[in-house]
Amino acid sequence: MFEKLSEEVTPQGVLAVIKIPDTSVRAPQGRCLLLDGVSDPGNVGTILRTANAAGYEDVYLLSCADPFSSKCVRASMSGIFFVRLHIGGSEEIFRALEHIPMLCADMDGENVFGFQPPENFCLVIGNEANGVSEQVRKMCSHTVKIPMRESCESLNAGVSAGILMYVLAAAEHR
Repeated sequence: MFEKLSEEVTPQGVLAVIKIPDTSVRAPQGRCLLLDGVSDPGNVGTILRTANAAGYEDVYLLSCADPFSSKCVRASMSGIFFVRLHIGGSEEIFRALEHIPMLCADMDGENVFGFQPPENFCLVIGNEANGVSEQVRKMCSHTVKIPMRESCESLNAGVSAGILMYVLAAAEHR
């Protein structure tokens, strides 16, 4: 029966039917994330898992993979149940984030290890292949990067988001 109900090749023997929560767009209640076109469900799930761990309670998804897909839910390791998801179009998301400073994650930004973020902010993580869209980039007041050796071209979106979330959260205590 599990083979019929589960998408997994070797299901673990646990299934659940859960009501999908309200994902309407509202203003954040503190530090938050905007995922701009993150297309891999594994990356979305990893970011949700890390957002929960690092205390980012609101996550906005703009043209992203379905956060309720089985791969995303598994990758979130229950993190999806402890953050507020806001799924919508650019106009409604930008309206909700209107007075929140937005920090763009980009290789051409300021070294995040020396950056002092505003008290409340929205960290923007872009698409795996194309980065943050031009439309969203224009909304950002700061751009931050993770410094890397020249021999490393880039980091996975989930890894980058995790490092940035923790470094920026720790900056509050400097």
